[in-house]
Amino acid sequence: MSATPFIVPFCERQIRIVFADDDLVAVDKPYGLLSVPGRDPANRDCVPSRLRDEFGELRIIHRLDFDTSGLMLLARNAEAHRRVNRQFEQREVEKFYEALVWGLPTDDEGKIELPIIVDWPNRPRKIIDPVNGKHALTHYRVMERYAAENRARVELRPVTGRSHQLRVHLAEIGHPILGCPFYAHEAARNATDRLMLHARQLRITHPSSGEPILFEAPTPF
Repeated sequence: MSATPFIVPFCERQIRIVFADDDLVAVDKPYGLLSVPGRDPANRDCVPSRLRDEFGELRIIHRLDFDTSGLMLLARNAEAHRRVNRQFEQREVEKFYEALVWGLPTDDEGKIELPIIVDWPNRPRKIIDPVNGKHALTHYRVMERYAAENRARVELRPVTGRSHQLRVHLAEIGHPILGCPFYAHEAARNATDRLMLHARQLRITHPSSGEPILFEAPTPF
């Protein structure tokens, strides 16, 4: 007997257009919306499908997790897609996220450099594996501590782009992101009704002009 397919609930929250020109479209993706279509035919509501009427067929440059909100970049032509993808591959892109985490980090800033691998028996979960994991590096800065609530607001700058990297890294140092269904303990997982992770800023070199361009999406929490 085949397993019952997982159907993503329809997301009532709307996409906000942050930037658009002949090469690129930058959007502020709401949490609870797929970045790309799911495998099940019922899971076709996603960022490019919602933008198709206005912008035609778009090429995905990078993705955000279903639970994560914030900046997502798409290309309007093959050349822009190729050039910006190269920037991601060569780690020339600057990405800044904001999160609310469990506990009060001791250090004001630091880095988390722990290799990540897929936890195959428990996919899509990831785990830290010093032997077989792929290199993963995250810089963090504490923006504010809320002692009464035992939580903190942190800015995160991932240098690498491993799937679930920020969630895994913060959980591993004892400060899981609030609302995370995969890596947070029960108290942190149930502290909010959404994953408190937002892609706030993205800086690239424009594929046609060659000028630096910064996209911003204010953190909604």
